[in-house]
Amino acid sequence: MKIRSAAVLGAGVMGAQIAAHFANAGLPVLLLDVSRDAAADGLKRARALKPDPFFTPDAAASIRTGSFDLDLAGLTDADWIVEAVVERLDVKQALLARVDDHRRADAIVSSNTSGIPIASIAEGRSAAFRRHWLGTHFFNPPRYLRLVEIIPTAETDPLVVETIARFADVRLGKGVVLAKDTPNFIGNRIALFGVARSFRALESGQFTIEEIDAITGPAIGRPKSATFRTMDIAGIDVLAHVARNLAERLTDPDERDAFVLPAFVEQMVGRGMTGAKAGQGFYKKAGERILTLDPRTLEYRERESPKLPALDAARAIEATPARIAALVNGQDKVGAFLRETLVPTLEYAARIAADIAYSPADIDHAMRWGFAWELGPFETLRALGRAPETVTVTVPETVTVTVPGAAASPLRGARVVKKNAGASLVDLGDGVLGVEFHSKMNAIGGDTMQMLHAGVKEAAANFAALVVGNDAANFSVGANVMLLLLEAQEGNWDEVDMMVRAFQGATMALKYADVPVVVAPAGMTLGGGCEIVLHGARVQAAAESYLGLVEVGVGLIPAGGGTKEMIARAVQDLPPGADLLPAAQRVFETIGFARVSTSGPDARRLGYLHDADGITMNRDRLIADARTAALALARAGYTPARPRHAIRVGGENVLAALKLGVHLAWRAGRISDHDALIGRKLAWILAGGGIKGAGTVTEQQLLDLEREAFLSLCGERKTLERIAHTLKTGKPLRN
Repeated sequence: MKIRSAAVLGAGVMGAQIAAHFANAGLPVLLLDVSRDAAADGLKRARALKPDPFFTPDAAASIRTGSFDLDLAGLTDADWIVEAVVERLDVKQALLARVDDHRRADAIVSSNTSGIPIASIAEGRSAAFRRHWLGTHFFNPPRYLRLVEIIPTAETDPLVVETIARFADVRLGKGVVLAKDTPNFIGNRIALFGVARSFRALESGQFTIEEIDAITGPAIGRPKSATFRTMDIAGIDVLAHVARNLAERLTDPDERDAFVLPAFVEQMVGRGMTGAKAGQGFYKKAGERILTLDPRTLEYRERESPKLPALDAARAIEATPARIAALVNGQDKVGAFLRETLVPTLEYAARIAADIAYSPADIDHAMRWGFAWELGPFETLRALGRAPETVTVTVPETVTVTVPGAAASPLRGARVVKKNAGASLVDLGDGVLGVEFHSKMNAIGGDTMQMLHAGVKEAAANFAALVVGNDAANFSVGANVMLLLLEAQEGNWDEVDMMVRAFQGATMALKYADVPVVVAPAGMTLGGGCEIVLHGARVQAAAESYLGLVEVGVGLIPAGGGTKEMIARAVQDLPPGADLLPAAQRVFETIGFARVSTSGPDARRLGYLHDADGITMNRDRLIADARTAALALARAGYTPARPRHAIRVGGENVLAALKLGVHLAWRAGRISDHDALIGRKLAWILAGGGIKGAGTVTEQQLLDLEREAFLSLCGERKTLERIAHTLKTGKPLRN
């Protein structure tokens, strides 16, 4: 079965965003609502959301809008129809009765309900409809949260499950789990139990909101938004609705009682204190201050910094399993809270596993992919030494399929060929060598560059191709500027010069390697990390890749070949005699404004990726896809690139125009004196240095111009201030 087009019924928050992500995957989409205006308004609201549900602004052009009354006939073109209307059984059933009259016989229909039984929604539909019917519960926001729970019924055709699971995995980039048709499925059931336990701890008066958020964030491998900030983001009214829905559908009175939320939650909803969308929830912003709710009075007070020594001590424990174990076993306030909340939640997950899932692994995956837990419930129980010896789950005979699960990266368990502190050479199989970064945040230092050179040499001698990539959240945050700052502060200019030459040598070695080099970025790919990407023979980027040459933020310009490569790309396809200024201007703005792509596809718009470069939707499949791309180049008879000796540049005319733009921006107060200095040096490089009129320069000449500008900026006090400020705060300084 093929999914080539889709329809989404309901243009609310979830429906419009699901449609957006289908468009991201390249599908034509029909988005319907009660009226054409309602559908168009839903799409308009989606386009205004932050973070953006679309990879690129033009992706929205793939979505047509319409109404249930006038445009249901358009469903005949849809291979997959997703129902995402209001959470009312009667409304869903009435709409699907109409859908049954218009859908193609082989079209798959699913519901995005978060808790209504899937089988009950399809009651009264034809047998053919029910064979093509299942639940597909996306998590909000659909582009960014990886989890999709697939809920088949006893009548769902196994081929339908396999088709949707595969499509969601490969084309939508989702982590897929198979859930049983039970109240709130897997993720929300377990998460809400934990939330209810946290509310009870808050009601006891022994813990503040700030303390609970400090404990339930990164300290135990959870997102920074922790508990109450997450509820503010999700919507407290949504939380209350889900809790009520769950309590109504559970049959065990004791279990039902476990999900009853405190009275003040309903009071907050009644007063419109529903979270971030209302401007007030458990937290409220007042000017530059963040206020915290007092649950006893529902008034706001000044936020307090929690004093929890156990959390301070735990920061020294790098491994998450060991850190959680230390905190849970601590004989202090933090340990007491976790034993009252976290441990019962984990035990609850184990107790109901057979009722809600087809495997314990799916439960772990659901909490990791849907709620960004570093460790799932069973993984955490093992870390605490409390995991049950066996958890038996039943799989009905009618369920004869398995979903893809977590794709295994070729890096996992790969043979290490060579290793140092910054990176490793690993055998990825099939004749492909990998360079895997593993420094902190994958910052690039001398060790990394040494291993890049070694990788090029080893691959040329013993492998067919080379892949540069890793399984970390971020490909690389750039060069190790701490080392640069130390050398510059000491005035060790020869050392700085050697560092830049070494980086340029590493990127050029990748570019002119004897075997194809495929670079596989994901997450933050900034500064020097982006320069490495620019020098691959091919790029296989994760869809969620944020590429950018951001060196101006620390008072510098890209000097690892990035400036050279960007201008060379910008002019290479221009016809003879073309005006070079527009191309130089685009590159100047991209580098000068430190523009970072909002996605892998958006990186093409900025010039960081070529049209021929690949995009992988599922991050877990990135290295395998990069390996496939590298082998394809090798098997096609790869011809190594050769140095370019005639890159067109605009000379003095382009230089004058770019410098005029810098001066006008400075005069208008939009940039500082130091910004203007950086801008003039960047313009000098892009124009080809001091050449008269339009002409050509070699790659090496551009590399030399990069290096000279970089060294001179390192000697500026304001550059060193910017570097120091960024290292201290993680934010740029505009001095």
